[in-house]
Amino acid sequence: MTTACERAVTVSQRAGDLLTLLRSRRSVRALQQRPVPEALLEQVLEAARWAPSPHGRQPWRFVVFSERERKERLIERMSAAWEAQLRLDQQPEEIIALRLEKSRQRIRQAPVLILPCLYLEDLDRYPDAERQENERIMAIQSLGAAVQNMLLMAYELGLDTGWMCAPLFCPSIVCEALDLDQRLQPQALITLGYAAADPKRRPRLPLEALVIRLDSQDSQSGGQ
Repeated sequence: MTTACERAVTVSQRAGDLLTLLRSRRSVRALQQRPVPEALLEQVLEAARWAPSPHGRQPWRFVVFSERERKERLIERMSAAWEAQLRLDQQPEEIIALRLEKSRQRIRQAPVLILPCLYLEDLDRYPDAERQENERIMAIQSLGAAVQNMLLMAYELGLDTGWMCAPLFCPSIVCEALDLDQRLQPQALITLGYAAADPKRRPRLPLEALVIRLDSQDSQSGGQ
C-alpha cells in the first residue's frame, strides 16, 4: 500500500457538495464483478481513519478481503448461525431459504468485503462497571462514524456499498472463519464495488419528526 502522503487527492465524481453527497449515498445489494482499483480502496479506508473516537484511540480495525476461498469459508461458517436465528423468528422454510441464499450471493458477488471490528484493548480502564460500559459504547459509536466515513467516500469515488449486520450476531464464528485474533469483535460486513442496478430508496422521516426540541437562537441572545 502507498503511504498517506502518496495517496491521490479525492476527485469529486458524483456530488460536488456535501449535502448532495449525504442525500445521494445509497445502500446497494447487487454489485458488478468489476474489480475495485486499489487506489480507490485505499482512499475509502483512509476516510475511516479520520473518524472521531474516544480519547483519539481509534478502537476499530478493518479486515479487507476479496479471495473466493475466504468468502466461501465465511459463508459456510455463518450459514448455520443465520439459519438458526431465522428459525427463532418462526419464518416459513421458503423464506428462510430465500433470505439465506440472498445473503450468500451478496458476499460472493462483492468484489471487496470490509469487516469493521471493535478493538477495545487501548481504551481507558475504570474500576466501576458503569463507566467501563460507557467506554465500550463510545467505541461502538466511533466505529459507526468510521464506517459512515467509508460509505460516503466510496460513493463520492463512484463506488457503492452495502451494510450487512450478520457478523454482529456471530462474532466468534467470523473470527474463526477468517483466522482472526479473538480480541477483535466483528460488527458488520461492508460490501464494496460498482452497483449492478439502482436500488430502491427508502423514504426518510421529515426533520420535524426527528428533532424533539430546537431552541430559538434569538431567544438565547435576548432577541438582539
